[in-house]
Amino acid sequence: MNDLSKKDQLYALIRSNPFISQQELASELGLSRSAVAGHIAGLIRERRLLGRAYVLPDSRPVLCLGAANLDRKMRTLATLQMGTSNPVRSTEVFGGVGRNIAENLARLGLPVALLTALGDDAAGHALQTHAEDAGIDLRGSLHLANTGSGTYTAVLDEHGEMLLAMADMQLYEQLTPAFLHSRQPQRAQAALTVCDLNLGLASVAFLLDEARAAEHNAAPLVIVAVSQPKMAHLPQDLTGLQLLILNRGELETRVARALPNDEELHGACREVLRQGVRQLIVTLGANGVLFGESGAVDAAMTHLPALAVDAVDVTGAGDAFSAAVCWSLYHDSQHLALACRRGLTLAAMTLASSATVSPLISASVLSDVEDAPLPLS
Repeated sequence: MNDLSKKDQLYALIRSNPFISQQELASELGLSRSAVAGHIAGLIRERRLLGRAYVLPDSRPVLCLGAANLDRKMRTLATLQMGTSNPVRSTEVFGGVGRNIAENLARLGLPVALLTALGDDAAGHALQTHAEDAGIDLRGSLHLANTGSGTYTAVLDEHGEMLLAMADMQLYEQLTPAFLHSRQPQRAQAALTVCDLNLGLASVAFLLDEARAAEHNAAPLVIVAVSQPKMAHLPQDLTGLQLLILNRGELETRVARALPNDEELHGACREVLRQGVRQLIVTLGANGVLFGESGAVDAAMTHLPALAVDAVDVTGAGDAFSAAVCWSLYHDSQHLALACRRGLTLAAMTLASSATVSPLISASVLSDVEDAPLPLS
């Protein structure tokens, strides 16, 4: 009876997560790997499992890799004064760059999966429920016992601009190359892979190595920077990377120098393009974006201005931009100018909302964005 019970428990785990590894099954059930393999063989003989096959969805998803946090936002009610108590208005929302991009993409109508790490606390359970309700496939994510979920705490000024942010995200160090390898069957289904730099250097290098090895057969890889300190997670050789999205400060960290003017800024962009990435986008906040591609004449960068908007809260605007760019690449291949216009549109919507992911987002918003002539750079 005990063996039968274990086999039924194993079957239930596989039904709830078809991408679960044998090692995870063994750990969950307190069995050896060989015992798990024996139970799986028995289920195959009984035709309860049809071999080690993964059913493909009707359309290939965008696969996001990265953080899913509980975000705490504290907005000062007056000008911040250091060294004393400040009155604030505080909120708690679901965040994390990878999760935010995934929710935006789900709201835009794309099939989307998220591979992240969640703790076994109330925040982790709430993050999973919210993601699933939003249409994000979390099967394959890592659930860590005796671990708190990731948190991000932002202090905003009275205008909604970020003054300071603090991140407790050590659990994402568990998204190792070995973990990524164990999820290869799920990752192989993706039409596009989007990785945030909460993943460690070894894991990002693993994804880049895969992209280089697979050449034209792999899903395009997009990397989205998350902060200046975590630029250390980006390898020097970017060969195989389809697109890198980062802001001006992160670009300064990448090239290890200040970029005080447009000439320095454009020169730094060309330097990063020479490191092997095919496409580069640099977000400039209220000043819009720069974008360019390797192979262009002298790797020329093009500037697009931001849309005028009365900002309510800057949190999530960059993630919305990245999601719209990925949505556009999913539908329109490599048309980067149109992708950036769509990104600026979604960023403006998010800036005008108090929510990290605007509830007004839909695919029709981006479908209406036209491919206008490029401005002179």
